[in-house]
Amino acid sequence: MYITNRIRYSFGLLLLLFVLTGPLQAQVLPLEQKNTLNGNWQVYDAGSSDLVPYATNLHGGYSAVHQWVTMAPAKPFVIEFTAQKDLCLFLNNQLIFTADSTSNYTFDLATWNKRVKPVNGRYLLSVWHPSQHPNVGSFRNRVQTERPDSETMQGSFSVRLREYVNQNAFIIFTLLIGLLYGGLKTTFPSDFQAVFGVQSFWRTRSLDEGILAKPLSTWSSMLFIIAFSMSMALLIAAIHTNVQHVRIFNRLFPVSEADITTKVLFYTFLIFAVVLLKYFFLKVMGYIFGLEQIVQVQFSEFLRSLLFLGLFLPVVMLLYLSLNHVAPDAVLTVSSMAVLLLLVITVIRVFVTVNKQTSVINLHLFSYLCATEVIPLTIMLKFIVFNF
Repeated sequence: MYITNRIRYSFGLLLLLFVLTGPLQAQVLPLEQKNTLNGNWQVYDAGSSDLVPYATNLHGGYSAVHQWVTMAPAKPFVIEFTAQKDLCLFLNNQLIFTADSTSNYTFDLATWNKRVKPVNGRYLLSVWHPSQHPNVGSFRNRVQTERPDSETMQGSFSVRLREYVNQNAFIIFTLLIGLLYGGLKTTFPSDFQAVFGVQSFWRTRSLDEGILAKPLSTWSSMLFIIAFSMSMALLIAAIHTNVQHVRIFNRLFPVSEADITTKVLFYTFLIFAVVLLKYFFLKVMGYIFGLEQIVQVQFSEFLRSLLFLGLFLPVVMLLYLSLNHVAPDAVLTVSSMAVLLLLVITVIRVFVTVNKQTSVINLHLFSYLCATEVIPLTIMLKFIVFNF
């Protein structure tokens, strides 16, 4: 009898330990499971201004649906969904994505966890459409598949991989640039030869030929600058994962990652404005330093070098379109180096051309060139090439 009671007592004790430890074991989750979507969608209750559980049959007319999510650091949070055109994603009320067309999309929320502050350790993911009810039923976590060891050994491709949702936009803009250059060659043959002729590029006297001798406000000058601006804008848009990397621009112009067309047009306008402002900047600095006599030569060389070297940017863009999926790191390096060489060679050409007019060894002239060429070059390289 004593032995039987001991056995019952031991069995009951083991059963009690199992019951107590069971819930504790169920709460231990792998770190990777934090970065997942769930079905707990919510909507704002107009009466109480609080979030209430979302029900399809009750809240079909709502244009915004929300979900609280958590993000583990240094872990991907890739989601897949079907979006109508103009559908937007917000993270803690900050725009992070806009669909430029009705299609299937893939988006990594983890790229924003350092740029958006959590609220009590969580993030509010909001899906909103200006005129339709968002299809939140299509939102799901991307299935993570095992990669071969050969791909694992390749390094950090996944960190720097750029997920463009509409590669057709790059192709269309590349064709448009080719047509624009072809139209310029047909319409303005003498101006085209003065800028893009190899022999003209090495002659200082060619600065007084073609569009370089015309006022900046002429149609031909504007069209040549627009063609260059669009070529460089297209390559910059390809280099950068999104325009939000330039934080000051993100504050002024919140451009989505999906809308490549908006990004290219934004960069085109920005580069075009920088080229025009450079002329007025040189005028002001030339007056301050008392070097008005070299301003025209300096700007003409600056413009000629930019336009001539910009003719090779569409070639780099073709390289990007053909090899980006195969070797993204190599293409990123080549594209960045192309922009770097364009800017650096332009500054070197300006120094050489100005030195033929007046010796650059002169400390006053050297200070002027540093203020008008070297410092702007450093700023542009920081924002364009080294902004990752």
